[in-house]
Parts: sequence; C-alpha cells; structure tokens
Amino acid sequence: MKTSHKTDPNLIELISELKRISRENNAPIWRDIALRLEKPRRNWAAVNVGHICRNVRKGEVVVVPGKVLGAGDIDKAVTVATFNSSRQAEDKITTAGGKVMSLREMADTNPKGKKVRIIG
Repeated sequence: MKTSHKTDPNLIELISELKRISRENNAPIWRDIALRLEKPRRNWAAVNVGHICRNVRKGEVVVVPGKVLGAGDIDKAVTVATFNSSRQAEDKITTAGGKVMSLREMADTNPKGKKVRIIG
C-alpha cells in the first residue's frame, strides 16, 4: 500500500504546532485534531453550516478538522475554527454574529482546549 506524504509546508507546520501545544498544555484535543489532519485530505471532515447549527448551542466553540461548507442556514452566534472554509460559510457565520478563525488561532487563544467541541 502506498503511503501518503504531506507536501503543504503550512499544513506540516500546523500539525507539528498542534502536537507541541498538546504536549505542553496536557490538552489531548489538539493531538486529536493533528492526527485527523495527518490523514489523506479525502478523509477530512466536510461540514455544512446547517449541520453546525443543528448540533451546537449559542456561544459554543466548534473545531472542524477539515472544511466548513455553506449549505444550510445558521441562526446562532458560534465560534468556528477550521483548516479551510468557503466564503459563503464564513459570510453566514459572521452574519449570525459568530466568528470564523483558523486552527492555529484557536490553539493559541485556547491552549488547554477547554469547552471546545469537535464536529466532523
């Protein structure tokens, strides 16, 4: 079986950074996210905005180890951290009063990973 190797230097750096943050802060959530990002991209999560709306409460923090897509509607102000997102998804989340950020920003602002929900 062929092994896949990541070639995106930003992704490689993000994975090692998440593992480092996990070790330093005893926060297994960031190691879990890093291991999910090490998998082939075809196995990454692709989560629609409507799915996020159905499964979270107002004010929650959500991490999507993959891509957030714009299908569906959202009416709750939530913070979403993801590796990638569509412009339509970002617009819908910010219009609802939420915030979209990168995984690195989330790991820097919440290194312990407290009250973070993984979707996808």
